[in-house]
Amino acid sequence: MTLMLASVTSPAEAETVRACDADIIDMKNPSDGALGALDPKVAAEIVRCVGGRKLVSAAAGTARSSPDETVAAAATVAATGVDYVKVGLAMDKAGADHVQALGTLAGRVRLVGVLFADRSPDLDLVKLMARTGFSGAMLDTASKGNGRLLDHMSFAALHEFVDLCRAESLMSGLAGSLEAPDVPRLLPLHPDALGFRGALCHGRAREAEIDRASVRLIRDLIPSEADHSRAGDDPLGDLRMFSGRGWHEAHQVETDKVFVHDLVVPTYIGAYDYERGARQNVRFNVDVEVRRTYSRLDDMRGIFSYDLIMDAIRIILDRGHIDLIETIANELADRLLHHASVMRVNVRVEKLDIVAAAVGVEIRRERAAEVAAIDQLFGSLPDLAGTASGR
Repeated sequence: MTLMLASVTSPAEAETVRACDADIIDMKNPSDGALGALDPKVAAEIVRCVGGRKLVSAAAGTARSSPDETVAAAATVAATGVDYVKVGLAMDKAGADHVQALGTLAGRVRLVGVLFADRSPDLDLVKLMARTGFSGAMLDTASKGNGRLLDHMSFAALHEFVDLCRAESLMSGLAGSLEAPDVPRLLPLHPDALGFRGALCHGRAREAEIDRASVRLIRDLIPSEADHSRAGDDPLGDLRMFSGRGWHEAHQVETDKVFVHDLVVPTYIGAYDYERGARQNVRFNVDVEVRRTYSRLDDMRGIFSYDLIMDAIRIILDRGHIDLIETIANELADRLLHHASVMRVNVRVEKLDIVAAAVGVEIRRERAAEVAAIDQLFGSLPDLAGTASGR
């Protein structure tokens, strides 16, 4: 499950995000850079106000000029009583030196090392953090206002980072001027946390005050522990979870179509030797049927974005050479059906450079097993879909 991390500057902001059910209350001073540290007295007051009801993390700044200064700064933040201390790391040898020095705190302080996507992050530092006793690693952006996380790292690179953290038994976090439309795009990577500041503030200005409505928007986009619990305890307890997974009564379901048509991508593709080492143009036409939402349609809470289709294509193609277009089509369909609201997909993949025509494959997939199961379970409840739509 992915946790929502909300960065705050005061006890009042901490109470706002706690009341909106953020999972991790993070403390930072946004006027002092990406990981500016709050005054220790303010930080300690926030910890007291939260009172153990939520996890609390805090920024200790970026690595100082000497490892000893970095350790001292992290120890000062840890003394406020936070659960996690975040430290920004340089990408050169100094970064490794600071990681090793911070190892002296690792036995009594849960440390999170922060790498910066806009400064060519060295993922070897993730392995060093794991060996040194860190609890987690995070990707952020150092220069705010100079692009979001997704402007600096590809989905393949983000996937590699999350997978590496998992392999090294570290918590993984993604942050960096993230906005609401980024949430459904990043959730399929399964990071342990997504971090926000600017997206939660009035006017999307990270130095402005927290806006409760903006916090609720982000919270609604990230499934919470309560959502998972309701779905597991009682099949009638949260009908939204069933409808979101595509379970429905067939005669009542309504769908919308989201599509990407005529997307041409240079791709390493082909089973013949002569096809290796050079890209060919491949055209994608993808139609996704999503269960009609009964929620509002003026923000991301009611939308399956076409970005999710293009992201899935990028993730597959970024891995390198693929022999068969059938492989691409089937994996793309599987990835899209993994999204909770998707009912059916139609994927057409064509190679354009082999002959003087388009050649390819077209497949159609749907959630047949889940649909049959829910029809059998709820066949005697004709008003089920109507009940769900009213929630």
